[in-house]
Order: sequence, then structure tokens, then C-alpha cells
Amino acid sequence: MHPEFVCRPIAYLRSPYAQRIDAPHQSTVVAGTESGAVVEARLEFVAELPPQAYADLAGFERIWLIFAFHRSQGWNAQVKPPRGGPKRGVLATRSPHRPNPLGLSAVELVAVEDGALVLRGVDLLDGTPVLDIKPYVPYADAFVGARAGWIDQIDAAQGRHSAPGPKRPRRPPGQG
Repeated sequence: MHPEFVCRPIAYLRSPYAQRIDAPHQSTVVAGTESGAVVEARLEFVAELPPQAYADLAGFERIWLIFAFHRSQGWNAQVKPPRGGPKRGVLATRSPHRPNPLGLSAVELVAVEDGALVLRGVDLLDGTPVLDIKPYVPYADAFVGARAGWIDQIDAAQGRHSAPGPKRPRRPPGQG
């Protein structure tokens, strides 16, 4: 028997991105978004979280957000990456449609406020539940020159920060 884990949000993101097609595919790749710029967002903590829990975040330039892809609707073992190429194993991608719909994003911490954080460079939708936060620690989190599997081939062909551009929303069958 496998144990089940229950996670409750500690915060909710208030972001200018209402739909998936509005948001960048990665927090550092904003080409193809409506504004083409890095945007600010606000992370609002739930009332039950004491301010002491986030008191010492000031001074960190970046933080990791661990969040739930709350709009994910199931998953497949293989997915088609947005930058092209053949289908890939879902665990070798950053697809939001995963066995456990969890995401990880490194964002810039602009300010620590009472009950909230001001962030820059988010790629999350408005209302995204954040399950945990961890400080970004350069000596432990950055591995310059690390290989990135099949993504290295796409980077070589398209450029490191290439983005697929905005996508049109899917239309129901029969609506042109």
C-alpha cells in the first residue's frame, strides 16, 4: 500500500495571466506573450500561515515556488513539447499534465510584505495554489553547463530562449 499525501495551499498567486495561452512557457522566456515583458505578480498567503513562516525571505533574489497545476485535466505518458519535435516521456518534460500535477518555478522576489510577496518573472496563472516556497541558493541550485538531454538539440537548432509564441485557444468541433 502506498501512502497518500495531502497538501494544502499556503498561498495563491495573483497574476495577470488568466489563461494558459497568456502565460509564458517558462518564467524566463517571455517572447511570444502579449506584453513580451517580464511581469509582476503578487503571492497572497492564506490567513492561517503565520508571518514568521516567511519572515526571513527578504534578501533572497529568487525563490522556488512549488505549486499545483490546478487546471490540469489528466495526463498521458507521452506529450508533444511546445517547441516541436517528437512526443517525449512526460517526466522528461515540463508539461502541466503530469501523474501528480505539481510544478516548480524559480521567480524573482521583489518585496516581502505583510501577508504577501511581490514577484517578477512568473509563468503561473491567476489563482494558482502555491504549496511551498524554498529559497533559491545559487551554490546548490545552479549547475552551469549541465546537460539537458533532448532540449540541448532544440536549443542548438532554435536558440536557447526560443519560445513557441502565442497559441490560439482550441475551438469546439464544428466551430471554424
